[in-house]
Amino acid sequence: MAHPLLSAAPGDIHLLLGNEAIVRGAVEAGVEVVTCYPGTPSSEVPDTFFRLAPDGKFSFEYSTNEKVALEVGGGAALGGALTLTTMKHVGVNVAADPLMTLAYIGVPGGLVLLSADDPGCHSSQNEQDNRIYARLAGLPVFEPASAQEAKEMTREALLLSRQWQQPVMLRTTTRLNHLRGPVAFDEVREPASAGEPVKNPRRFVPIPAVARARHVELLKKLEEIRAWAETTPFNHVSGKGGIGVAVSGISRAYVADALAELGLTDAVRVLSLGVSNPLPEKLCAGFLGSVNRLLVVEEGEPVLENELRVLAQKQGIGVEILGKGFSGLTRLGEYDTRIVAAALAEAAGIARPAAPACAVPAATIAALSMRPPNLCAGCPHRAAFYTVRQVFGDSAFYSSDIGCYTLGILPPLAMADFLLDMGSSVSAGCGFARASGKPVVAFIGDSTFFHSGITGVINAVFNNHDLLLVVLDNHTTAMTGGQPHPGVEVHAQGSNACRVSIEGVLAACGVCEVRTVNPLNLKATRNALEELKGMKGVRALVAREACIIHARRILKQKPVQTAYVPETTDSVRACLDTLACPAFAADQDGGVTIDETSCTGCMVCLQVSKDIKAKKRGNK
Repeated sequence: MAHPLLSAAPGDIHLLLGNEAIVRGAVEAGVEVVTCYPGTPSSEVPDTFFRLAPDGKFSFEYSTNEKVALEVGGGAALGGALTLTTMKHVGVNVAADPLMTLAYIGVPGGLVLLSADDPGCHSSQNEQDNRIYARLAGLPVFEPASAQEAKEMTREALLLSRQWQQPVMLRTTTRLNHLRGPVAFDEVREPASAGEPVKNPRRFVPIPAVARARHVELLKKLEEIRAWAETTPFNHVSGKGGIGVAVSGISRAYVADALAELGLTDAVRVLSLGVSNPLPEKLCAGFLGSVNRLLVVEEGEPVLENELRVLAQKQGIGVEILGKGFSGLTRLGEYDTRIVAAALAEAAGIARPAAPACAVPAATIAALSMRPPNLCAGCPHRAAFYTVRQVFGDSAFYSSDIGCYTLGILPPLAMADFLLDMGSSVSAGCGFARASGKPVVAFIGDSTFFHSGITGVINAVFNNHDLLLVVLDNHTTAMTGGQPHPGVEVHAQGSNACRVSIEGVLAACGVCEVRTVNPLNLKATRNALEELKGMKGVRALVAREACIIHARRILKQKPVQTAYVPETTDSVRACLDTLACPAFAADQDGGVTIDETSCTGCMVCLQVSKDIKAKKRGNK
């Protein structure tokens, strides 16, 4: 039986994640091609398409990085296919080059870019606001505030992109991607090409003369879309009174809840923008002229606020505009109903709402024990980090990258000294080594290596850098949910017949000294590292062992043994302090045990304990 996201009838209502609703919206639009690079909070969108692909009427791929995903998607749209490309917000940095040009030349088949932003840095290295990217490129922006809107806006954004022949941004945030809500389904449109592709180099090959003309066309098209934005039901005004609220994105849900809690639903006028770019200036100017005081509520940067301030100045509208910096509305993190309610109350001149009776006092929260993120029990990265530290100690600097292994920053491993972005461990590590003269060990995961590490390796070889690269190959893209990449042997839908060899790529890049080890074998790993340590130039260690979750779920491997502690000795305590495996537990009396339900039987702890005993004997 086909999955409900593919087959459910119009009128059916399903409880969906925001990300699942996006999938249904694309299916209803008749999406033909889906490309992605996985990244939280967007990952459930491509992962769901991956599961649906055997029964779906679309082509799906996990691309090697976001730039490639958008180029493949852009090429498909140029070929007439209705296309969705998904990524997290920082992925748009990687994809920015083709993004800017696609806006100029247009997309005959239609293309929607899902940018899943992350206010609050729940799973990201920054909280950039990609509404600014949309304005830089010249993209219409749809911002859903519920699961139902996520479905509807995805469908309409795709269909309108084809009608306009312009790429469109569907901008979500973590809260929208991961909420659940009822979603009423509509008809599923049969996928159909926009027509036979037509050769037109004067449009699709943006040499300077073409690009100048296409920029003019882009600005004309944006004005046409602005006229549409004036009348779309996704943008509307509600309520009455002299106090106004302008709001976009998920904050529209917070505003609705806050107004209900304060009893102000009918006493405050609300300008709700589901399509925030291009700004519907007539609608907004009419709204600005109808209120005396305006509160702008938007997470992230003051994008809407600044545009409304400019519009009020241009139109000579003397309205007081309150935004960032007013009553706790900041550029940092996520908003919630309480934050918005406090700002609304102050703007309306009424008493600030009391904290809910169920609210936990801040002092109580502060007293709770912290539970920092940790590498899983049995994670091969922990073994690799331990051995590298035994060989290089504190004298080396450790260049880290984006992945599970970034958690190596935490003590006692402490194996991350600097990090910039995906793939930067190689390039930044080279620059650091050359500037400082210090030894540098760069860590990069297998998926990240294919994403953007290879060009750094080529650059390192070409420019004669001195760097030890450790490729942490755990057979999957573990951090974002276990998605496949070009180097995997097996994934959720079977074996990978076209597996790309990391060692082969390194050799082709000019890296002459490459060693491959199982990091769970500490002696073999140490010997390889000692050998590589004595060399100069670019050399690499491939530390290959499956992620424990991947091994259980995909490879169907089960632990055949578990460790145990017959007696809590000094070496056992030292092992706990050195390795920090979460399968260990220390009681109040100083005793150490091992949780057999967590232990994977990797036996790294046994090897570490033997190391500690051997060092003690050597010191005596």
